[in-house]
Amino acid sequence: MLKPFKLISCVALLCFSSCSSVYVPNVPNTPMLSQQGEFSGGAHVSLRGNGNFNGAYAVTNHIGVLMGGAYMNSERRRKDFNHKQIEIGGGYFTTFGPENNRILEIYAGVGTGKTNRSYRNYESDELVSTELQVTDFSKTFLQVNYSSKKNKNLHLFGNNYTLNYGTAFRISHVSMDNFFINGMVAPKEDNIFLEPIFFTRMRLSDAVQLQYTTSSNFGLKNRKYMTAGNSIFTLGAVINVGGAKKKK
Repeated sequence: MLKPFKLISCVALLCFSSCSSVYVPNVPNTPMLSQQGEFSGGAHVSLRGNGNFNGAYAVTNHIGVLMGGAYMNSERRRKDFNHKQIEIGGGYFTTFGPENNRILEIYAGVGTGKTNRSYRNYESDELVSTELQVTDFSKTFLQVNYSSKKNKNLHLFGNNYTLNYGTAFRISHVSMDNFFINGMVAPKEDNIFLEPIFFTRMRLSDAVQLQYTTSSNFGLKNRKYMTAGNSIFTLGAVINVGGAKKKK
């Protein structure tokens, strides 16, 4: 159990670092759909206060639709950061393996968002300058999820809890629709982000699970404002109702 906690600690330190980009990734939707009529919903929050929600519904035994969003508002003496975004998408899912307890999902979608951030410089406790950056952006994404509902248990406080594991890989193209610095039009930027994601779920009941999510974020283009560097570390809860029952 030491290695996971070391990983969590390292990612937590990254999360306390300041935002380096006008774009902050949201928690990818990993619903683990298994059959028609299943609904998945989740809420997650990071140590910096980045709140995320997502939901998904299986329209058929292999087609799912999803939506998600995020909101963050941080106010400090030298820096304010407000970020919000929403996305929708859809795609294909299937179960496989000896007990159909492994799930492969492929989704694509679009999104939009807005970021306001300001920087303040002080000298001898006197405010000498302020820079306000405002941008609206659009995004498209493609992601592949792989997860498992295998029987792996965590013994905690005298009880056994089933653990589910999963990974996802998301490619996002994010492009500024407009960009202003102190009210003046500034050159727009875009970037392509690669995001490997890892998550673990601990089952509390047939429908409710706790989830922690970690990820990295890499930009393929060298940009000043639309850059990479914001990782994900969140804790949250997920519900799945109407799905295939796991065999005992």
